[in-house]
Amino acid sequence: MNGWIDKQGWIHCPTCGNKTRTKTFANTSLKNFPLYCPKCKNENIIDLSDQKLKIIEPDAKTQSQ
Repeated sequence: MNGWIDKQGWIHCPTCGNKTRTKTFANTSLKNFPLYCPKCKNENIIDLSDQKLKIIEPDAKTQSQ
């Protein structure tokens, strides 16, 4: 597993480590993508380029729950 992406391209949740429903390819690029985990029900904003995943910390002002 390369960080949060396994060998088949599935992205794993940065919070709980379980597989999400999002699959990537080697050339996939995502910017400010809301990654949702069905297991822990958390949403993380991520950037993905060159199979490197970066978790974006949201501003406290923009959170609404």
